[in-house]
Amino acid sequence: MYYALIMLSVVMFGGCFALQDVFRKMRGSSLAVSMESACVGGIAGIIILFATSGFKVEYTNFTLIMGLIAAINSVALTYCGFKALDRINLSLYSLFLMLGGMVLPFLQGIFFYDEPFTLAKAVCVVFIVVALALTVTKGENKKGYLYYIAIFIMNGLSGVFTKLFNELPYEKTSEAGYSIWIAICTVAISGVIWLVYALKRNKDVAGFKFKAAAVSAINGAVNNFANYLLVIAIAFVDSSVQYPLITGGVMIVSTLICYFGDRKPSKRELASIVFAFLGMLALFIIPV
Repeated sequence: MYYALIMLSVVMFGGCFALQDVFRKMRGSSLAVSMESACVGGIAGIIILFATSGFKVEYTNFTLIMGLIAAINSVALTYCGFKALDRINLSLYSLFLMLGGMVLPFLQGIFFYDEPFTLAKAVCVVFIVVALALTVTKGENKKGYLYYIAIFIMNGLSGVFTKLFNELPYEKTSEAGYSIWIAICTVAISGVIWLVYALKRNKDVAGFKFKAAAVSAINGAVNNFANYLLVIAIAFVDSSVQYPLITGGVMIVSTLICYFGDRKPSKRELASIVFAFLGMLALFIIPV
């Protein structure tokens, strides 16, 4: 069941990846616009998560602190993600985003939580790294390297924080409660920053578009629910298994989505799907 939850979240993340780029093309990538996206998406996330939890209100100090830390990371990742897409192509953006999301939680599980480093995990990681490398194309803007590093670290930290919430021995809420507090803190942080720009009559704030806001709301609702599923799964699936599965899965879903757009997948991208699939398959067919 928990592997099924991971796979469902993978499909959702693949859709969110496309929606983020749609929003950026509609509204741009300034700080004000990225805060608009985070705030609107966070509000939609709160609604869907409250509905999921039966509109139950939960609170502990530890949950609030972890939710605030995760929210700060999420808001910063939103901004850096928009700026990165302005400077680097989608293939390198995907490479560093997904590598960070896989490597940091993988290492955390192996070195800090005594998760076994098996042959299956090693083969999986190697195949997925090869798959990601196949998506890289030439002609990158070297000024984007700071954003490469930022999205690598921040996306990885989101998985690290999820593991910490589950493992640290403090009084905590349910998984839904934790996800709700992340969304609440995200709305508070991004909303304040967006309001500051609004009071300054910033042109990006004045250019608010309801169609773009709707895209951001759908993205936020789906993304928050997908992350909630991962918080549930991480209590039962090693992070050194869960995050390689997510990385390989999102690659496959994102490439398949390209078939429905103007830009069809290249031969290199199709080859990367094969390697990603083989890497995921290794986790299930290699006995050790």
